[in-house]
Parts: sequence; structure tokens; C-alpha cells
Amino acid sequence: MIDTGRVVAIDVHTHAELSVDAAPDACGPPHPFARPTAQQVADHYRALDMAAVIFPVDTESTSGRVRVPNEEVAQVAAANADVLIPFASIDPAKGRMGVLEARRLVEQHGTRGFKFHPSLQEFHPNDRAVYALYAEIEALGVPALFHTGQTAAVAGGGVRLKYSNPLALDDVAVDFPDLKIVLAHPSFPWQEEAISVALTKPNVYIDLSGWSPKYFPPILVQYANTLLRDKVLFGSDYPVIAPERWLADFEQIAIRDEVRPGILKHNAIRLLGLDA
Repeated sequence: MIDTGRVVAIDVHTHAELSVDAAPDACGPPHPFARPTAQQVADHYRALDMAAVIFPVDTESTSGRVRVPNEEVAQVAAANADVLIPFASIDPAKGRMGVLEARRLVEQHGTRGFKFHPSLQEFHPNDRAVYALYAEIEALGVPALFHTGQTAAVAGGGVRLKYSNPLALDDVAVDFPDLKIVLAHPSFPWQEEAISVALTKPNVYIDLSGWSPKYFPPILVQYANTLLRDKVLFGSDYPVIAPERWLADFEQIAIRDEVRPGILKHNAIRLLGLDA
């Protein structure tokens, strides 16, 4: 169990890039960064007195790469419950089987949320074909986190950015008002769209992962300090960005002192129900 009084921060966006049983190039989308196992992520964050949400990315239908097993991530998280909060990833192309998997993961394996990557999974988030999966996640009472915009990890020429426009999630937020939705990353080039969705939909949050804070657009800093101060979350996108680097750069930007604790920890505690 996460000791919320002890940890200095909660990173809501980290990746299990490699299964303990897989060859180095077997799991997950390819990118030039280090590829930790879930246990290596746990060890890294424990040394920093931080907690972390961790997940794989299931792109099996588009990349042909075998995902890091959701069950493995949940098992490692259970063995490192002082540090890790397990999310799962289900390729929406799996249809009804994905819906059944979502329930099994939550009820039998302790999964606490789900990660979607529209650009790599090649789907529009407001496609009605995915709604049965959202309905199941909403009924299970856990959050859904969606990659939005561009990050360094999706800068390759084969990635279609159109799938990650955060405005598509406005439909999802309306149609599933009890589903907690996290818009992952500063949503370049759609930052204002992301802010507008989070401002107008009480069930929508923004995580700040995937970019060094020194590159945050001024409008994001402005709203993080004011109207979105309770809905903005620390995320690094580890291993893309080390949390140590992210936090060092965060110290240098104009976030108000009274706002920082919420972004670094308290907003995530509420979102994830860690105070229950």
C-alpha cells in the first residue's frame, strides 16, 4: 500500500517496457530509450521515495509486437505495493475479448486503471466501436489515461498524430461522465483544446508527462496555477524522461508554491483513491 504521507511525489505516467521473459526487442513499440522491466521501475522509484503508476502499451494489432503482459505488471506491482500502482493496456482492436480482459484484470489482478495510445494503436478515441470497453472501465470505477498530442516517443515518420487530438476525448467525457479521464502530456499542437476539455468536463484531468517542464507552453502554466490547479498531475513518461530531471526542471518554472504539492502528489491521491 502506498504511504501517501511518506512519498514525496506520485508519478502517474511510467512504462514497463520489457517483460522479464522477453528478448530485448520483443515487447512494446520501438524507441531509442532505455527499456526497464516493471521491477526495475519499482527499484528506481523506491530509491527516490516516490510512487508511480506503471503500464505497458498494447500495440499488437498495429506493430505485431507482443505486449508486456498486463498480468505481469500487476503481479510486480503487488509485490512492490509500496511503490507501484498498476494500470493495464488493451488494444481496442481486441473488441469483446478486450472488454472481458478489462474486468478480469481489475477483479482478479488488482489493476487500477487503463492506458490507451491512440496514435500507436491507430484509433480515434471517440470511435463508437471502443465504447463497450469504456463502459466496462467506467463500471469498474477506474481511470483511463490517453496519450494526446506529440511527444519525443512518437516523433517517428510512421506515427499518425490525428488520432491523438484531445478534442476527440470531449465526446468520451460527455458520453461517460463517471469515467475519470487523464489527457496525457502537454498536448502539442492542441494545448488549448486539451485545456478547454479539462475546464469544461469535471471528469477530465491533464498529466504533464513526456516534456521537460522548461518547454511547457505559457498557457499551460497559467491554467495549472489557476483554474486547473486541482486537475493537473505530475508525470514523467519514464524512461523517456527521468523523474529526477523532470522535478529539477519543474523547480525552475513559475508554478506557485501553494500549487506545487497538488500537482506533485495530492491531485493524484484523489484521482486514484489512495486516501480511501
